[in-house]
Amino acid sequence: MKRTQLLNRHLSQLVAELGHLDEITIADAGLPVPEGIRVIDLAISPGEPRMTTILKALRAELIIEGAIIADQAKSTNASAILNDALKMFVIGDVVKSLSPELMEHEEFKKRVSHSKAVIRTGEITPYCNIILRSGVAF
Repeated sequence: MKRTQLLNRHLSQLVAELGHLDEITIADAGLPVPEGIRVIDLAISPGEPRMTTILKALRAELIIEGAIIADQAKSTNASAILNDALKMFVIGDVVKSLSPELMEHEEFKKRVSHSKAVIRTGEITPYCNIILRSGVAF
């Protein structure tokens, strides 16, 4: 059995498959997913699991180089949720906060089609979606 916090086999496999600059989307319960994009559906009920739960588990194993959120998230509770979760990502050998790139929600939804997978959470906070860009460990 794994020692790290990330126990979900589907998420572990996804992390292992990512290369430099690959993108994944962590989505709220309502984000539309383009046809043909792999979905790892973790949603159980409204609010479960939370976006922060998934981000905390992922950051134990995933090196993140960048992030994108919808511009509309700035005016909702999603901004606080996403920014708090991005404070502890490891970039190379350095632990620091990420400043997410902002994108209009309609453009964000189109960008999701570039993701290797969408991880669907039970999050019901409007605009609480994030695209993560994979980094490298060297």
